[in-house]
Amino acid sequence: MTKLKDKFWLWGQSPNAHHETGDNYYNLPGLNIMTPLEGAMYLGVNNCCRVVIHNQPHPPFDQHSMALASMKQVVWSVLGASGSNNDGVDLKEVLRQAEIFPNITGGVLDDFFTEKDSIPRITLKELQDIHIQFKNNNSPLDLWMVIYDYQLSSPVQQYLDECDVITFWTWKGRELKNLDKKFDTFKSMTPKKRRLVGCYMWDYGDCKALSLDDMKYQCEKYYKWLKQGDIEGIIFCSNCIADLGLETVEWTRNWITKVGNEEI
Repeated sequence: MTKLKDKFWLWGQSPNAHHETGDNYYNLPGLNIMTPLEGAMYLGVNNCCRVVIHNQPHPPFDQHSMALASMKQVVWSVLGASGSNNDGVDLKEVLRQAEIFPNITGGVLDDFFTEKDSIPRITLKELQDIHIQFKNNNSPLDLWMVIYDYQLSSPVQQYLDECDVITFWTWKGRELKNLDKKFDTFKSMTPKKRRLVGCYMWDYGDCKALSLDDMKYQCEKYYKWLKQGDIEGIIFCSNCIADLGLETVEWTRNWITKVGNEEI
């Protein structure tokens, strides 16, 4: 039987990248030096979404993929965090990495829609071409996409339809009170898709610490949905805050230890 911890992922980005965003726009404490591999090992998860941010890392990705060779699955970003394009999408590099490292099973489009007006960062035709190349790869890859709770009411459906896996994120901690309602909407928009939820351990939307109550609340919800089969995984964000001494991180680490060996 599969264990719950096999359904857990780390959102992995370059160390200190979140502090460097807008001169510490997110108001993070301390100094972050933890790598994605260290973050995954610390939290006790076996899978990693390795995502470019601020154009880091820049291709080739070999050394970074090698560092994650012990992970069960790795999904590289085809489109990095907002503002990171590496002079275009990293499609060719992700395909090349997948030929070298068999644990690379897909590619993710991060921040696919702009924060303002939810405009797609690439055209529908470009998205379709990426999907075709993924499916025609020697070892077919899954195409993932990030969507935020506040984007569900925008005209995003045709883009969601072109992806295999959709990851759903609640950007502001204060919106977790509406989690059930928004997730129902998300579920209705992705009836035949594989779904994962993103789990923040810091309130990036409001640039402050996430309350421990909110941390517990969302994990309990995600646990229930995972057990019910409404989602197939949880992505914890991220190594960039995992070594800052946050109570939400330590609680989450203990929670993963507690439930991780349950069979599903």
